[in-house]
Amino acid sequence: MKSNFSNLGKVYLVGAGPGAVDLITVRGAKLLAQADIVFHDALVDPEMLSLCTQAELIAVGKRCGKLSSAQHFINKRLVDAAQKHKVIVRLKGGDPMLFGRADEEIQSLKAVGIPVEVVPGITAALAGAASIQQSLTLRGTSRSVAFVTLAQGTENTQSAVPGQPITNPSADTLVYYMGRKDAVKIAKQLIKQSPNQTGNTPVHILEAVSTSRERLWSSTLGELAQGKADTWFDSSSPALIMVGAAFTTQNLERSSSEIHNRLQDSQVLANGRRSA
Repeated sequence: MKSNFSNLGKVYLVGAGPGAVDLITVRGAKLLAQADIVFHDALVDPEMLSLCTQAELIAVGKRCGKLSSAQHFINKRLVDAAQKHKVIVRLKGGDPMLFGRADEEIQSLKAVGIPVEVVPGITAALAGAASIQQSLTLRGTSRSVAFVTLAQGTENTQSAVPGQPITNPSADTLVYYMGRKDAVKIAKQLIKQSPNQTGNTPVHILEAVSTSRERLWSSTLGELAQGKADTWFDSSSPALIMVGAAFTTQNLERSSSEIHNRLQDSQVLANGRRSA
């Protein structure tokens, strides 16, 4: 049975963007300033929470391999909050509608008549392309892009059976979210099965996109398949794996020093060698 709308607050699912505080949308920032309570993800920069000092702050983040809030519990807390507060913000990293379980939260809220609105954010793939100044598409080379994750929700009874083969989309450019632990497996599978990628296909791995901790590893699928990035990864930072021939032309022709000077506080070495 649905509740009386007049007695309920409104829940806003707000995209925090890729990491940098000033990349949240103006609408998102205004809602944070108006919020009575904010439920925020683990990857939201603490500085962004300074935009909502008047609000009650509740951490409900999920991090791989770490203690996390169960999704059904988050859903219930949002419903409960709408009984007590007028403006409720669910602050999600990136864009709420991409790998963010927004559908589950929206349906839980709608089921009891709680009004909900989604405020989009910049997803990491677009911020990554902007950072390396290369498009995900390229005329004559790439006209399709796929955003992919191999992460499986352990709470979902319909999750894939552990150990089942990885399946990859056939898009020209592939962007893998949360793919660090499967990086070698992803590369081997693409080289073996993909019609669009080979061992020479360029790969960029970006960590902590758009933040002062941003780091870049650039090489090929062949190098990635050999585990050349394994010791480079920082397990404390979110990683984005970008694969495709669209990155072949000007990116690989630019001098490495140009890239060194552009990235914040990082050194990038060619051919997959480790960043300092």
